[in-house]
Amino acid sequence: MEKTELIEKVNTILSEEFETDIEKLTPDANIKKTLELDSLSLVDMIALIDNEFGVKIANTDLPKIQTFQALYDYLAENMK
Repeated sequence: MEKTELIEKVNTILSEEFETDIEKLTPDANIKKTLELDSLSLVDMIALIDNEFGVKIANTDLPKIQTFQALYDYLAENMK
């Protein structure tokens, strides 16, 4: 999957699931603040990423993924 295709798919899925305007999902935006995630909805997001992309985000990696760009990069590196 091309990086631009990956970014579009991630943004579409997350904006629909968390009812956020897709325009707010910019590479430098903070994921938790932009999607208004609490700890439970963060778990939902991780499960959604796993289901859609087949990538399990390890608990040790989660603190490194603060922005959408970090999420895109993580997925690109870890997709099967």
